[in-house]
Amino acid sequence: MQTVEETIDVAVPVRTAYDQWTQFESFPNFMSGVDSVTQLTDRTNRWVVSVGGAKREFDTEIIEQQPDERIAWRSTDGQTHAGAVVFTPLQSGSTRVWVRFEWAPETFTDTAGAALGFDNMQVREDLRRFKDFVEARGTETGGWRGEVH
Repeated sequence: MQTVEETIDVAVPVRTAYDQWTQFESFPNFMSGVDSVTQLTDRTNRWVVSVGGAKREFDTEIIEQQPDERIAWRSTDGQTHAGAVVFTPLQSGSTRVWVRFEWAPETFTDTAGAALGFDNMQVREDLRRFKDFVEARGTETGGWRGEVH
């Protein structure tokens, strides 16, 4: 398994950052390689991504969700991966967003990209684009406040 961890501080309150992250269908606005995310239920999403010139589709399941704190997921078919995002309020009124992804590389391109650090760079850039997206708006595009245990 490959693992990437990245952190960024976002100049919005924790509720805004968290609520925006729950809007999975907005991910193509700031995540490179994500063509679409379709929310199937409160806990499941269908992803279409383009990685290394190949289009892939897979489903994910939210396995833990605590408003303003944490969202964790895992794939249920397709590419094997899992992850979590943690939201920490800062005294400045900003939010620290920590992301961890784990996945099993399936192709030579996946393995080479991980070895060269491209995955870390992509996650770092995606978080920077998330920061720009939510800060420019100043508010979330929606939010889901439910819990999953």
